Amino acid sequence: MKKQFLEIGKIVNVHGLNGTVKVMPWCDSAEFLCEFETLYRGRTHEPMNIERASVQKNMALVKFEGIDTPEAANALRNTVLYMDRNDVELDDETHFVQDLIGMAVIDADTGAEYGKLHDVLQTGANDVYEVVSPEGKTLLVPVIPQVVLAIDDENNCIRIRPLEGLFD
Repeated sequence: MKKQFLEIGKIVNVHGLNGTVKVMPWCDSAEFLCEFETLYRGRTHEPMNIERASVQKNMALVKFEGIDTPEAANALRNTVLYMDRNDVELDDETHFVQDLIGMAVIDADTGAEYGKLHDVLQTGANDVYEVVSPEGKTLLVPVIPQVVLAIDDENNCIRIRPLEGLFD
């Protein structure tokens, strides 16, 4: 079952005197985080409306409604922020990393299972899937069209065709 609320960042500091906070994005970019009108605070997912947001040095500066002093902003430090998945429309080829974690990684030709997706590493050129085999071995799979052929949401698996020597 897909989670309704996904982690998007963490409040790490206060910025200025008007209650603005600095948010470290845990999503694709600070720009993406700044596109939301509402974010949700903590495990209770308390809604927090955004008055304004901007990007500064790969961080998001966010001014929430009702947070008007440095003291009020400081009380939010280390708070994890969430987004509601319904606030984002993804195209068919895009997935939330949270939804991929735990999927079986399967050979597209033989049906053999290599393991479960443990993490998605962002390397710059392309993402890399970190797969943990049933034996506990870590396999790294480059997320390129020649290797990752399909993400099958219905069957909760990722079909790959490893390049020769990839797992040697």
